[in-house]
Amino acid sequence: MTGHAAELPGGDRSGTLEILRYAAFTDRPDGGNPAGVVLDADTLTREQMQAVAAELGYAETAFVSRRCGGSASIRYFAPEAEVPFCGHATIATGVALAERDGPGALLLSTAVGELELTSRRAEGRIIASIRTAEPWVAPPERSVRAALLRCLRLEEADLMESLPVLVAFSGNAHPIVPVRDAAVLRGLDYDYPELKELMAAQGWGATVAVVHRLGPHEFEARNPFPPGGVREDPATGSAAAALGSYLRKLGEVPAPSTLTVHQGADVGRPSVITVGIPVSGGPTVSGGAVRISA
Repeated sequence: MTGHAAELPGGDRSGTLEILRYAAFTDRPDGGNPAGVVLDADTLTREQMQAVAAELGYAETAFVSRRCGGSASIRYFAPEAEVPFCGHATIATGVALAERDGPGALLLSTAVGELELTSRRAEGRIIASIRTAEPWVAPPERSVRAALLRCLRLEEADLMESLPVLVAFSGNAHPIVPVRDAAVLRGLDYDYPELKELMAAQGWGATVAVVHRLGPHEFEARNPFPPGGVREDPATGSAAAALGSYLRKLGEVPAPSTLTVHQGADVGRPSVITVGIPVSGGPTVSGGAVRISA
């Protein structure tokens, strides 16, 4: 496996760094969500990881360290900040490791606990899966809900009456905002600085999931990501997992079941995320990834 060799940021360390680039939750290089993957990050400082992520400019870059046997540590950086967990960069990491070492299982130590990453071959490609953290679902305060809708430039009439606005956690806390039809989703045009300020105040470090229901087990989503310095995320694994927990909590889907989330078409990078919703615990997010050029 070859990757892009880059000079290490910072003057106190020497050498080059292999940075792999993948598009996750897709089978084509121009789809899905691009992610950087560094498989040997043991010598990097936090500042160097942040500098690499900023230079790449992808929604997230994953940095793997302390790999030993069946375990490893992983950290995730968006262009402007470290995030506790990232679904698409984990899927990209799983595919990268499987391509190098063969499919299997790896216990990842993350900021939100130990999570199992698995990979397998299916129909000529590698599919990676990550079991997400123990979830929770809770309503936002009324004033926060009102501020969120204001930032998203949505009215009450734009919302789906049968599904409430809630915050769901799956490694990151994601507000879930269901809208009544596809036209509302297509027309989403939010206030970037105001939403960034609100999310910082609430400790929401990832995306807002604005979703539209296509069927009992199928949704489409758009995910603003101002905390990371990205206007819109093309595929958000942790938000898809949060949506699965949200639907299970409301009794909107049976458990176990499988959920399909379509995302990214509105930014020209269509993606498909598969979410396995168990009876209890964190949902499993699955998808493929393909190498992309620098």
